[in-house]
Order: sequence, then structure tokens, then C-alpha cells
Amino acid sequence: MIVETAEQLFDAPTPLRTVVDEMRALSFRALARMYVADERMFCFTVRRGPDGDIPEGVSRRYTAIVLIGLAAQQSIRETDVLGGESCDTVCRRLLSDVDRVDNLGDVALTLWASVALKHEAADRALQRLIELDPLRRAHPTVEIAWALSALTVTPNMSAQRELYDGLARRLLDSFNATSGLFPHWPANSAPAPWRDHVTCFADWVYPVHALSNHHIATGADDSLDAANRSAEAMLQLQGTEGQWWWHYDVRTGEVIEPYPVYSVHQDSMAPMALFALQDANNKEAGPAVRKSLEWLIKSPERGDSLIDHDADLIWRKVCRREPGKLTRGLQALTSRACPPLRMPGVNLMFPPRAVDYECRPYHLGWLLYAFSDRRLAWS
Repeated sequence: MIVETAEQLFDAPTPLRTVVDEMRALSFRALARMYVADERMFCFTVRRGPDGDIPEGVSRRYTAIVLIGLAAQQSIRETDVLGGESCDTVCRRLLSDVDRVDNLGDVALTLWASVALKHEAADRALQRLIELDPLRRAHPTVEIAWALSALTVTPNMSAQRELYDGLARRLLDSFNATSGLFPHWPANSAPAPWRDHVTCFADWVYPVHALSNHHIATGADDSLDAANRSAEAMLQLQGTEGQWWWHYDVRTGEVIEPYPVYSVHQDSMAPMALFALQDANNKEAGPAVRKSLEWLIKSPERGDSLIDHDADLIWRKVCRREPGKLTRGLQALTSRACPPLRMPGVNLMFPPRAVDYECRPYHLGWLLYAFSDRRLAWS
């Protein structure tokens, strides 16, 4: 069913299929540049500066996401990406000290990666996830969704059924049926009351992905119903040129601040959520994904593409040139006081035509996961 949709969407020799093939090939090459062999992890980012496009830092979280993407390939090109090393070796590095990691998201992604790779020590990550008490402690919605997704692929899930269903219930209890959106933090755990009405695009992607897979694994109709309703709401909000906007009002379902538009949302995160929902109930993902990719190929804000073939990278976002996150902060305060109200003249004062010349490895990991050769039946 997924293969049929992929063939309809990217039926060779259409330009979109060619673009997806090129982005996959680019991702393998770029990730090889982003791998920090001494640390056995991926960098935090590649950022353009006066001396060129330079890798900076390392990230446990991004390393786990890349491993998830590589594990989804039919023929894993791990040695090309990892300088001759294996995914198992990198995963072992993540698991070596996972019992000291306090961030639920990092632990959940490590569990997801280690299970996807069938690593023998995956239980270490599962044990740490249990210790972090994701059912009761204050954790962001995204991290709870990652934990649920990790358990979705865990063998012998029935041994953790209470935790598994409890994570789904925590997402469902947070779901706003009026707006069709999920909050940035579950109920009664938001750290900043002045912006607890603000939810972002990631707060939609990961719960829809996780709840769709929860339905596939358990047949839970309430999980599928929430995922469907949330997807319907978000599809109504997709920009006319395919943009997935950034900040929304969880109370009303309206866009609070559209920019930045992130390339990872266009080519990776939106497709992975919509494809998972399609797996769950055969809901057609093709038209929305096509629009999403078409924006990436030529954004109307700039008239060009964020896919930079000369740099062999996909740049991070189209954004406003503004001090800090001024617009987002002001829009959050304005909409908090009066939900329909927005700061006037934003597009004139801060037109969204700037590019963030940065590329992070998690983007390319999710791209390989969303458009894996396994999903599209590519050899």
C-alpha cells in the first residue's frame, strides 16, 4: 500500500522522484562529513562561516536519530557514513553511559536506535527510560512521543504493556479535541505559563507518528482517532505553497507565527508522520507530501531551493532577519492576551527571506527514515 502511494507520488521519471533520490544520496555524503570519529558520535551542526562549512560540537540525540535512519535502509551504507565503522559500534557508544543520561528524549531515541539495530544491550536504555518515569514526571510532549515510538519497535512489548499504553494515554489526555493539536508540555507541567498556549510543529509530528504506530501494534481506536483528527487539523493549516508553519495556538488551532519554515519539516518530519498514519488506516499522504517537497525545491519566499548542491547540504530554514526570536516572543504574548490578535506589520518589518546556513545531522537521519529504500521498495 505504501509502495503504491510512493509510485504514484514519485513515478519515475518525474522530477520529484529524482529530487528524493538526490536528497538521499546527499544525506549519505553529508553525514560522512558530520561523523566525529574520535567521539563515535555525530556533530551537533555544520555551520557556514568565513572559513567554510564547519562541523561544530557533538550530539548524542542527533547520533541516535541518524542510527534510526540508517537502520531503516535495506542495504545499510554504514561503513561509508561511519568511516569504516559499524552502526553497532556507534550504538554501543551511546549505550555505554546511558544509565547516567537524565534527558528522557536522549534515552528514548537511544532505545529506539538500539532496538532498530537489534543491539544486544538495548535493555540498558529501556531500564533507564523506566527510571526516568515518563508517566508521571514533567517531560515535553515530543520526548513522551519518542518514548512511545521506541516501545513500538521493542520486542516483547507485552512485558512493558502498562508503560506502553500509559504513554499513549498521557498523549491522549493532553490532546485538545477542539483545536486538534497537542500542547508543547502535557497538562499541568508547562514551565512558562505566558506561553503554555503555544505549540510547535514538532509537537504535532511526533505524537501523530507514535499514536499511529500504537494503533498498528495494539488496535487502539482512540490512538488512531486522535492521530486522524490531528492530521486533519494540520492539513487544513498547511500553507498554500506547501509550508508547514512553526507556532500554533493549542486552544484555537490557529497559526501564531508562521516562520521559520524548517526544511526538516518539509522533507522528513511531515512525511514520517503522514506515512505512519497512512500505514495505520490507508489515509492518503501523497498530495500533502508532494506540496511539502515542492516548497523545498523552490520556496516562494526566496524563489530558490534550500537544497545546495554546491555545498552538498540542505540548509536549515527560511526565516525572518530579526534580533533573537523577537517576533515569536511578541506573537506569543499578544495571542496569550487575546487569541485572535497578532502583532501588525510583521512581514513588512521582518520579511521572511533570510536563510539559516546550517545543517544538522538529525535532519538527514529523519530524511533517510521517512524516505527509506525499505519504505519505497528501492534496491
